[in-house]
Amino acid sequence: MFTGLVESVGTIASVEKVDEGVVLSVDTSFSGLVDGESISVNGVCLTVTGATGGWFSVAAMVATMSRTTVGDWAAGRRVNIERAVRADSRLGGHIVQGHVDGVGTIEALEPHGDATLMDIGLPAGLSETLVLHGSIALDGVSLTVNRLEGDKLQVALIDYTLRNTTLGELRVGERVNVETDVIGKHVRALVAPYLNR
Repeated sequence: MFTGLVESVGTIASVEKVDEGVVLSVDTSFSGLVDGESISVNGVCLTVTGATGGWFSVAAMVATMSRTTVGDWAAGRRVNIERAVRADSRLGGHIVQGHVDGVGTIEALEPHGDATLMDIGLPAGLSETLVLHGSIALDGVSLTVNRLEGDKLQVALIDYTLRNTTLGELRVGERVNVETDVIGKHVRALVAPYLNR
């Protein structure tokens, strides 16, 4: 599991197409990564398949590519990276699994005081697990729901987030990985059988 607090911004060095999907090589400042560990790349939980100081590789299967933006990635793209949280560390963001629920589209970016307001259009039904001022992860970044109207979501990005993640590089029309709150998903699943009685 992850917290949505980005530790580093890396760069996709290469994308190799294979029968099962793609193999990605990522340049990073991390050292000490080991084969088999989980890592979040733009909010997608992937498994390290090779690593040395300065880079690591991961594989993304066709199913992952169909539910995320991984299929859009090319060499040179910058990505948010977070290692899996340790049991003895602070949970500074929120519980993030790296299991992307859908892909949203940026509809507006508006400077507002010391922040930038980002409006995102969500796939139908995704907002059912969100609440105003609750948590959401966009491209692996833990954020707070600032506004929620139907299938439209707004978050406020502070200067620190804009400078230390890839969210400050995004433009209107671009796509982002969306992971809604895991607690909301479980609550919805638990009450669903009782809603239409």
